[in-house]
Order: sequence, then structure tokens, then C-alpha cells
Amino acid sequence: MTRVRKYHLALIGVALLILVMSLVRVISGHNDITSSGTFAAALGLAVPIGLAGLGGLWAERAGVVNIGLEGMMVLGTWFAGWAGYQWGPLAAVVAGLLAGALGGLIHAIATVTFGVDHIISGVAINLLGPGITRFLSEVLYKEGTGAAEAGAGITTSPAMSGKAWEGSLPFLSDQTDVFGWLERTHWFLISDLAGILGGLTRDVSVLVILAVVMIPLTFYVLWHTAFGLRLRSVGENPWAAESLGVNVYRLKYIAVVISGAFAGLGGVFLVFVTTKYVEGQTQGRGFIGLAAMIFGNWRPGGLAAGASLFGYADGLQLRSQGAITTFFLFGAILLLIYLGNKIRLMTRPGQPAELAGRTAKDYTIMAGAAAGALVLIWMWMVIDKLPNEFVYITPHVLTLLVLLVASQRLRMPKADGVRYRRGEQH
Repeated sequence: MTRVRKYHLALIGVALLILVMSLVRVISGHNDITSSGTFAAALGLAVPIGLAGLGGLWAERAGVVNIGLEGMMVLGTWFAGWAGYQWGPLAAVVAGLLAGALGGLIHAIATVTFGVDHIISGVAINLLGPGITRFLSEVLYKEGTGAAEAGAGITTSPAMSGKAWEGSLPFLSDQTDVFGWLERTHWFLISDLAGILGGLTRDVSVLVILAVVMIPLTFYVLWHTAFGLRLRSVGENPWAAESLGVNVYRLKYIAVVISGAFAGLGGVFLVFVTTKYVEGQTQGRGFIGLAAMIFGNWRPGGLAAGASLFGYADGLQLRSQGAITTFFLFGAILLLIYLGNKIRLMTRPGQPAELAGRTAKDYTIMAGAAAGALVLIWMWMVIDKLPNEFVYITPHVLTLLVLLVASQRLRMPKADGVRYRRGEQH
């Protein structure tokens, strides 16, 4: 019964969010806010973040902090580019997965077997990944080699041979382009829904479908199987799990290697987008994926929401830099909704007696929300267009703000980052 209620609340939240976006589009006049192009870009930008976040989720649910996701993603991009230009897309996927998994294995050896501090090991991998890939590029892509003749350089690989499959999802985006027609009408809510569905269903890469499927699959494996229960118990209390006969070391290794494979798959997706490896193309997505995982409270559904948020912010600034200012109006409306809900709860008859002592704190929060809404509305009315320097860092600023808000309700695995030794009670 609880799961059903949470499911309904999630649907209501999504519907409310779309309604607010439609309202913001009508008020601001920026149609790119809910256009199919924006959501297609957002989906493509959210996928590598979501895959990196899934990697962090698997590792940290087993009690291993993995901030080396960025380095593992870099390894995935290089090996996917190297294998892709020689043997095609399938080889790129396999090579990227194995390279990311290798990075995860190194992290597991350092942290699980040798007890190295998880943060230090992750930083080392983030330094090691770009260093190794630059060395391999200089060795394999130097002048005179076949790769150099095919267009490779020190910072890029040759273009991938062959083309990955992509197309429109059946029954949702057909030849008549109904979504496109409805989107161009700019009707309130209807055109917004058409733009969102059109952007999410046209020209979808097979890796996008795979990444989306991994979200519910991860939830099922970790929360509805005996294997997942054992793995999560290792992240909560490895000594208690050990007393029940669970092989803690093995599960930690499996989780961290899977973590690296997910990060590597995120790197593969970036190579599929550009059709080749380009040095620096991850652009910190491994770290943003980690932030999305924390925003999602170490759960797949919340992680997907966080990745979507960061992908949308990035996609919007690529499509329309002027529309970035609508975030001010969007934030003001959300604050006003929060304020109204707070007032409704406080004025509801029959409040429990224990809530009486919280009124001062509640009034302070409500006053802050009202002041914040007024400031955001004023900024939206005054600022026509943000400078390019601020536009480009929007996703990263949003990351910090989201983490600041999400930190109030986080509940990480209890043994996350704790050094484990068999037989030694912590």
C-alpha cells in the first residue's frame, strides 16, 4: 500500500512539474522550455550522468565510496573510440565496458583488499585515467601509424566505423509527426506534452534505451532479489552480514567492478554521440553523476530525477541561452507552491499537539521561501539575458544548489566508506 501511495505521489509530482513548465513557457514566451529539441538534447545529456550515477549507486550500496567515476568514464571513452574505429559500434561498447570495469577493479583492489582510503583511491583513478589515455594516444596515434592516417591525433581518435542503430519508438512517434504538429500550435499544456513526448521518442539511440532500462533493473536487483539484499547488507553492516555467512569481500568486488562498467558505458555513449574519442569530452560528468546519486538519496528513481534535472539544465542552455533566465521564474513558482502547501498544513484543523513547538521554525522557513520567491521574480523581471560565462556554468551551479537542498534529507548507507577487515568488529 505504501508503494502505491509513493507511486501516485510521483505521478502527481511529474504532472505538476509539467504544468509549471507550461505556465512558465506561456508567461516568458520562450518556447524552447518544453520544445522537442530541448528534451531530445536533455535526454542525450542526462544518459551519461545517469550511467555514472548508477555506477556510484552500486559501489556505495556495497559500502565503497567511488569518486573515481570520472576517471573510469575517461577510460571508457578512450577504449570505445579505439575499438570503435577498428571494429565498429559493438566492439566500442564491449571495450568501453571492460575499460570501465578495469578501473573499478583497480579501485576495489586498493580499497577492499589493501584498505586504502576510498577518497584517496578515487582521486588517484581520476588522475590515472586521463594520464593513461593521453599516453596511449601518443603511442598509438602518432604520425606514421594507420590511425593517424585515418584522422587520429594526440587528442582524438579516428571516426568510428559503422553507425549505431537509432530510430523512433513505435506507436509513440510515427511518420505523420502528430507530436510535431501539436508542438507548433503552442497551445497551453497540450503543445508542451507533445514537445516532451516528441523529444523523448524520436531518434533514440539503443544506448539510451539500455540506460533507461538499467534504472528499473537496478531497483529490481538491489531491492527485490536475495543477491541485492546481501549486497545492501554489506553496505549497512558488513560484520553482521559476515556473521550470516555472506562473503563480504566478493560482494564488494562485484559491486565496484559493476560500478566501473556503468561509468565506462557512460563514456561509450559520449563516443557514440561524437562518433569518436575526444580528449576531455567527459567534462566532469562523472562528478555530476555522483551528485545525482546523492540527490536521489542512493536510490535509482531519485538518481534518474537528478540526472534528468542536470541534463535539462545543460540542454536548455545549449538550445536557448536567453531561456536560462526562466529558471528564476520557475524557481519562484516552485517556492510559492511550497509556501502554499506549508500554509495548508499549518492551518489544517486537528494538528497534533507535538507540532505546536515547531511554529517558530515553520514561520522562519515560510518567510525565507516568500523572500526567495520575491527575489527570483525580481531577477526574472530585471535580467533579460545572462552573460555567457554564467550560462555555461549553469549545470554546475544547479548541482551545488540541489546538493545543498538535498543534504537536509539524505540517508547514506551506514558503512559507506568504512574500512572492512574480516573478523574485526568495527
